[in-house]
Amino acid sequence: MSALPIRFPGGTPIWAPGKEPLPLGISEEERAQWEQMKKWESYTQMAMESCVAKTVLAGGAGFGIGAFFSLMSASFAYEDPYLRQQTQAGLKPHQKAREVFREMGKGMWSSGKGFGKVGALFAGIECVIEGYRAKNDIYNSVSAGFVAGGVLARNSGPKAAIGGGLAFAAFSAAIDLLFLRRETAEED
Repeated sequence: MSALPIRFPGGTPIWAPGKEPLPLGISEEERAQWEQMKKWESYTQMAMESCVAKTVLAGGAGFGIGAFFSLMSASFAYEDPYLRQQTQAGLKPHQKAREVFREMGKGMWSSGKGFGKVGALFAGIECVIEGYRAKNDIYNSVSAGFVAGGVLARNSGPKAAIGGGLAFAAFSAAIDLLFLRRETAEED
């Protein structure tokens, strides 16, 4: 039997499994490696599209951004020589440096955890909403912002939870509209 495709009128050809045309530059001897590469590529794509991976990546990125912001703000905390003289009186230079690095590390850890928690919470909720709705639009991020804001402010009472949800939803909408959404409106 030949490897010719089955053709339907007005349709695209259907190739027998393992006989599909190869991309330019790939020989028939390299078919097995190419198919293996495509299989692992699809596994990687499925993993990166999972809510778990998106949540972990957003949490890690949030941690890094929070730690960086804390590091930058810590550099301004030591600009006042009088404050430095009062807090570090009687310490040797290496003790002063150790104390400065310890304070900076604590601040970076604390700020990084906070940003990471917010990023992971928002990304996870948005991914679940997107998966449930099977759409990628602004309503996903606004809804996720409302839920995440409410969860983050839940310990302050119901009024604060609703206010936090509304504020986070508005922030999510602003970010989405101003920076992320670039597609044109769908025409009916």
